[in-house]
Amino acid sequence: MHQLTPPAGDTVRVHEHITDALKDPAFVRLSDSVVLARFETMKVYAALGAVRALLDAGRVVKGQTLVDSSSGIYALALAMACHRYGLGCHIVASTTVDAALRAQLEVLGATVDQMPPSESLRLDQERRVRHVRELLDRRPDCHWMRQYHDGVHYAGYREFAALAAAALPAGPLTVVGAVGTGASTGGLTEALRGTGRAVRLVGVQPFGSVTFGSEGFSDPEAIIAGIGSSIPFGNVRHELYDTVHWLDFRHAMAGAVELLRGHAVFAGLSTGAAHLVARWEAVREAAPHPAAAGTYLVLAADTGHRYTDRVFARHTEALSPDTLAPRRIDALTELRPPWSVMEWGRREAPSGARVDGSPANAKATSVGGAR
Repeated sequence: MHQLTPPAGDTVRVHEHITDALKDPAFVRLSDSVVLARFETMKVYAALGAVRALLDAGRVVKGQTLVDSSSGIYALALAMACHRYGLGCHIVASTTVDAALRAQLEVLGATVDQMPPSESLRLDQERRVRHVRELLDRRPDCHWMRQYHDGVHYAGYREFAALAAAALPAGPLTVVGAVGTGASTGGLTEALRGTGRAVRLVGVQPFGSVTFGSEGFSDPEAIIAGIGSSIPFGNVRHELYDTVHWLDFRHAMAGAVELLRGHAVFAGLSTGAAHLVARWEAVREAAPHPAAAGTYLVLAADTGHRYTDRVFARHTEALSPDTLAPRRIDALTELRPPWSVMEWGRREAPSGARVDGSPANAKATSVGGAR
């Protein structure tokens, strides 16, 4: 009889709930200096951390219904967190939520209100927020999670920061990721900087997003949701970001296709954009200062399944990343498609990204407060 032993260094665990299995990333080396943190759905950290904090603070109780608006992966993460902790879940879904995701939500016990098709993402987002408010007027017993504005969504990323610190070599670190709601890049970076580590934060934005001042541009092919926003988000703390890159759909597609072709990693459009940015950043930094370049950590928030038709089925159209480089700018007035980069320098939010007359980088209340 043969004895079966796991490979040296492997830890075998039986998880109590699927969220424990899904939340931890796989760290994949893409080059000597670039590492990818690949998630099935990174928003599990945000949802689990927020729900735990709210329960611990007594702001929500078991059996209560949690409500939020989502364009996709946060909806699934919140539904799974509610499933785990015995809470109801109601999602006001973007028109971009597909049938496969909606079916998962409904089987998990969530109720779903989906917005009708819209040519404008801003209209879609505004409709969703208005619908949530109307729902809360009828159901004051529900708790609005406010993933875009409540700083409680930063809490879960401290656990990810501990994993990243253990997995990556010591020394300077550059985090590269889509900004989106601000919680993932912001929560990870705040936690890592809190340990005294030198961490540079590079945010990735699409054209058409108000978050870092590109709302004056239009990119008809872009899937902006999850990367940027057409309305201000209070959870984006602009003073955390050192550098910002703006990319159009074609450049994000080039990064996503190259990531699959070169590394067999099937990831979403925001990951493709972040991958392209990290490639360029790593080469730029290594050329003059090879010893000081440090490690680049690319955040791969979700898989590529919802981009199959719009991105991967068109792989023969993808641009070669080796031929692409950004336009360097010093001010937002110089911003131009298809790819621009600016040293943001941890400054405050541009005027269009401020929430309720205050800077959008002001910290939201830590647990469930209204702001």
